[in-house]
Amino acid sequence: MHYRSTRKGTARVSSAEAIKRGLSDDGGLFVPESFPSLSIDTIKKLVSEPYSKRAAYVMSLFLSDFSKNELIRYSESAYSSGNGQGFDHKEIAPLYRIKNNTFFLELWHGPTCAFKDMALQIMPQLLTASLHKTGEKRKVCILVATSGDTGKAALEGFCDVPGTEIVVFYPRDGVSDVQELQMVSQAGENVKVIAVDGNFDDAQTGVKGIIADELFCHELDHLGYFLSSANSINWGRLVPQIAYYVSAYCDLLKYNDIKPGDTINFCVPTGNFGNILAAYYAQRMGLPVNKLICASNRNDVLTQFINTGVYDKNRSFYTTVSPSMDILVSSNLERLLFELSGKSGDTVASYMSALSAEGSYGVPDRVRNELCRIFASGRCGEEETLKTIGDTYNESDYLIDTHTAVAYKVLNDYRANTGDERTAVVVSTASPFKFCSDVLKALGRPHLGSGVKLIDTLSEMTGCLIPSPLAGLKSKNQRFSETVKIGSMKKAVMDFIGGR
Repeated sequence: MHYRSTRKGTARVSSAEAIKRGLSDDGGLFVPESFPSLSIDTIKKLVSEPYSKRAAYVMSLFLSDFSKNELIRYSESAYSSGNGQGFDHKEIAPLYRIKNNTFFLELWHGPTCAFKDMALQIMPQLLTASLHKTGEKRKVCILVATSGDTGKAALEGFCDVPGTEIVVFYPRDGVSDVQELQMVSQAGENVKVIAVDGNFDDAQTGVKGIIADELFCHELDHLGYFLSSANSINWGRLVPQIAYYVSAYCDLLKYNDIKPGDTINFCVPTGNFGNILAAYYAQRMGLPVNKLICASNRNDVLTQFINTGVYDKNRSFYTTVSPSMDILVSSNLERLLFELSGKSGDTVASYMSALSAEGSYGVPDRVRNELCRIFASGRCGEEETLKTIGDTYNESDYLIDTHTAVAYKVLNDYRANTGDERTAVVVSTASPFKFCSDVLKALGRPHLGSGVKLIDTLSEMTGCLIPSPLAGLKSKNQRFSETVKIGSMKKAVMDFIGGR
């Protein structure tokens, strides 16, 4: 299978080349030229397989440069459990039933307790193999912008991986205390963590600008480096995420919660659109999905877009209790626009140009109608988020984090508005222990202190076990404390590489 850019570029590249480069030379994102088919018979065969083999099969349909044996080997290494290593649940991405027709897909059992582990535990293997397959001799410097979870997951995945360096930028005061400590205490000789004096959109725009800067890349080339990304703009980050939607359907079949061919709904908390885009790709392959429900927090630019057909970032930016969704520029939406615009790179380029110049763009009615056919959407405010956490715990003895709460509230609103009570899966993206302060507030427990100190408090109150990676934070020391202005991000990268 070959890939092309979402924008004007017409060059076709291999899957290995797409993973290596991360971003197209024209600033676009790489997308597959076609979608492979996933039949019900094939899904039924996957039911009896462990998560690692389900993931390897799904990825093999997109990554034609990799043999099935390679992908099985990478998957078995990435998705291991037991002995305090890898994932703390044998099913890797288990389903938790809260009601007869409602399930939570727990994607936070990995080493950083967030859904980003599902991709970033295998992506380093895909990237290093891609370097070999494309004959690349230079070292790669991975640039990452994070709204909280991607940074730590990328740091953990690429820590001391030969031939790689990684620089993570996060918004100062824009992540939780636990998320920040996870990043700034990261071990590894090839890692660098830098706070940005701005929000996530500023950091993300900065990273994309650095990667697209030809002169800067030329300078790095002389030093024996090239740039790539571990954000979901990189196809190697996105393709492993398709697998857990297929796996969720397999598990519903496995435990006789649905019959083969039954359609289900997924409700996904999302800001950068990558997580729900992976669900859309699974649907395009043939996974029986009725609606993809896009759940927004107070920064509801995606919900407004789905409802109106107008994407407008000219609005207030809010720092919320669900910080990983505090985003106004959703990079992966570009991939969806490419598909809904008849694979017209010129059309997508015009949208992105308008977004950059004017801060907004609108799509024609036919695209909006297709959006509404595939997606539903809703928003959840701050008080509603906290109330949902408290209600869910009190009524079901189940503890959820702030992002999962946004999705659960939006699902309940969708059902109330539509009467659609079919089986639904809420995508649970992070451990509640990563957001202790707000979860404790939601449970009505006055608290003192912040960050790591509250992890024990939350565990003592609820009786829930602390995930081992977070329990170990108490003994971690801060390694990184640098903060830079947006305009100094490029210099920070050069200083890091130049000092290697």
